[in-house]
Amino acid sequence: MSVTIKDVAREANVSPSTVSKVMNNSPSIPDITAQHVKEVMKKLRYYPNVQARNFVKGKTMNIVFLTKLEPHIAFLNPHMFDILCGVQEFLAKNGYNLSIVGIHNPDEATETAEQIIAQRSADGIIIHGSAITKGMTGLLIKAQFPHILIGKPNFESQVCWIDVNHFLSGQLAAEHLCKCGFDRIAFIGGSSKDKIFSQRLSGFLSVMKKESLHVPDEYIKYGDASSRSSFQLMNELISCPVRPNAVICEDNVVAFGAVRAIQQMGLKIPGEIGLICFDNYPLSEIMDPMPTVVDIDMHDMGIQAATLLLRKIRHPELQVQTFTTMPVLKIRSTTVVTGTI
Repeated sequence: MSVTIKDVAREANVSPSTVSKVMNNSPSIPDITAQHVKEVMKKLRYYPNVQARNFVKGKTMNIVFLTKLEPHIAFLNPHMFDILCGVQEFLAKNGYNLSIVGIHNPDEATETAEQIIAQRSADGIIIHGSAITKGMTGLLIKAQFPHILIGKPNFESQVCWIDVNHFLSGQLAAEHLCKCGFDRIAFIGGSSKDKIFSQRLSGFLSVMKKESLHVPDEYIKYGDASSRSSFQLMNELISCPVRPNAVICEDNVVAFGAVRAIQQMGLKIPGEIGLICFDNYPLSEIMDPMPTVVDIDMHDMGIQAATLLLRKIRHPELQVQTFTTMPVLKIRSTTVVTGTI
């Protein structure tokens, strides 16, 4: 026979209503009493019917994380999983479940969000940048459904979003290389349509302009963000009439290909070419030499997203459009701290 709330109350020597208040985290119950009741619940193996409680409250206590999912996504977009872990950690501490809903292409985003809203299968939704579309943002605004987008939309909208200041990340990378004495700096990235790459590139160029350092067109390389592509692009940079003495790489994979090209040409890092990349993922820590990185704590980004969404649920009028989680420079052996190259 299953244990009931009355059994818990009897064992704890309190009223059933007190047990109910403890389960609902009521501030009217003293901490010592709440702790005693929780210990009795654990002792008796009492597990409340969460669905029934949520039904009475008119809440699902569920948050949806909407993102693009496809084979090898963990390697193609490791940021997403760090964000996801941060979201789950914060929601669990606040009594919420997290449901991951994947789409294969952006065309599915609006329909999927519409279904979540219509079915009321969640109290709110967090949308990863890979799933953001203009149609979906319009739907969220019209439905006034609690949401947070991870990544600033590249179009005007009243949706709530948080993002990393990628422009600042590009500035940090350039400023560090300039401080180390590098004055011919190249940049290898992904597609010219990649929003993050474009913002980092703009930050880099702003510093170069401020320092009155010329950046030839051939120093800016666009690729497909693969190690094979960056290997080829780095070889092209090495072959320039005036070879760059430093390179900024869009991520770890790009850096891996660039380092391989530099080493195959017999050039020394950082003695002849300095190198810096973005993101401190495991690949960066097994490269030799270990690259200097501009790192962003994406786990914290997830915590911030979940925090703001729960605030949005409690205060529907809240408008959030902000940059959060600042980039941090981790100096390693691929850059020189002092001296002139």
